[in-house]
Amino acid sequence: MTKGIVWQKSSYSGGGDSSNCVELAAHDGLIRLRESDDPSTELAVTPDQLARLLGRVKGGRFGEV
Repeated sequence: MTKGIVWQKSSYSGGGDSSNCVELAAHDGLIRLRESDDPSTELAVTPDQLARLLGRVKGGRFGEV
């Protein structure tokens, strides 16, 4: 886990201090993602990789290679 990163909670995660949320942060040219209930595990991707992933999910093509 990288210190000094400012995490932003997803607006789809509900209100308050819910532990069921996805958090995002931009750091060193990468987009970092983590689940709030396991903050020590992070996924770091480039903005382009994240855009492609989200495009596939939105298009219903999440399982395609």
